[in-house]
Amino acid sequence: MTVHPDDEGAGGASTEGDQEQEEPLFSALPQDSAEDLYENAPCGYLSTLMDGRIVKVNGTLLKWLGHRREELVGRRHFSDLLTIGGRLYHETHFSPLLRMQGEVSGIALELKAADGSRLPVLVTSTVKLGPDGEALLIRTTLLDARDRRTYERELLRARQEAEHERARLHRLATTLQRTLIPPVLESVPGLDVAARYHFASSDELGGDFYDLFPLAAGRWGFFMGDVRGKGASAAVVTSLARYTLRAAAVSNPVPATVLANLNTALNREFQEDEPRFCTVLFGLLTPARECAGFHVVLAGGGHPPALLLRADGSAEPLPTPGGQLVGVVEDAQFTTVTVDLRPGDTLLLYTDGLTEARTTADGERYGDEALLAFTRDLAPASAARTVEALAVLLDSFGEGLDDDTALLAMGVPPPLGGAAEKTGGP
Repeated sequence: MTVHPDDEGAGGASTEGDQEQEEPLFSALPQDSAEDLYENAPCGYLSTLMDGRIVKVNGTLLKWLGHRREELVGRRHFSDLLTIGGRLYHETHFSPLLRMQGEVSGIALELKAADGSRLPVLVTSTVKLGPDGEALLIRTTLLDARDRRTYERELLRARQEAEHERARLHRLATTLQRTLIPPVLESVPGLDVAARYHFASSDELGGDFYDLFPLAAGRWGFFMGDVRGKGASAAVVTSLARYTLRAAAVSNPVPATVLANLNTALNREFQEDEPRFCTVLFGLLTPARECAGFHVVLAGGGHPPALLLRADGSAEPLPTPGGQLVGVVEDAQFTTVTVDLRPGDTLLLYTDGLTEARTTADGERYGDEALLAFTRDLAPASAARTVEALAVLLDSFGEGLDDDTALLAMGVPPPLGGAAEKTGGP
């Protein structure tokens, strides 16, 4: 604000009037002497000689400890007021550090009161120097840390309870996950099988699932799926999907029909709730003498395509274009692909946690093309070798692996004397 010359007189008079009104207000406040401020401060004050002998102590500290002044001044050392542990720390750390630095701040110690109780305090000490730089006194301030100690104990208790609950939930999630994954895959004569479930997090329950099981007349069914979401809700869908697929395959093993039955079950079960859906590959294995291996019929419902690693060292995807997500619409369509699995060939099924893994700080994903190149470098490879190599790849992603990944590989062993699998890494 600008003051004009004509206003200076009025402004000056107003200021003087304000001062006249304020002076009686401050003069009415009680006087606070330096001695009273020292004696009744909200913290403890203590002065000692350099050898630790007490020469001055304020009333606040005396009240905390239950001592009389004459019991301490000139008779006791500061270390005498500490617990045994605090005394050891004072002699071995606190005092030497104070002499070296001239100041020590915020050290947690415990005082021993006259009645034997303990008082947690935060201690700050400084050395007072004389004109010639000679150390004369040690001035110490002590803050009551009882409320802080109570808070820390409550915080520790809450943290321990949280860790206990986290461990309990982890055990529950692990146990539940194991019930959704077959502990041992079915043995199929003439077929090598390997599987792996890679957890992205030990705390979250994923929705990936797979299985291989026998059907009538020397046929086997297998599937790989991934439920939308995580946690208990995903586990409900996973359980329903897994057992529906097995039951549907027993009654009618046509792969596209099996997926259609699962689609109907999901729509009926969750039609009034939040949509629950999944991606699935369902396949039917039949021994094929003409190719000395197996005939595979594979139906896809929105799932990443299986990969076929050939005995000749090539690898190719087996897409099922047009196959829709399972559980989204009532009349979902599913497509089928057929292939012969010959000696030395391996069929790989996986969930998208593998291709969706982040490989750079910018969030770049591993992707389908990188996986295809990886398998081409790996082929030919047995089922066990394929899963082992991919497990190493998954571990290499570290924190970039955001989602669980399931792997299922099925391979026909090469004939004796035939082409061997690659021994080196891809």
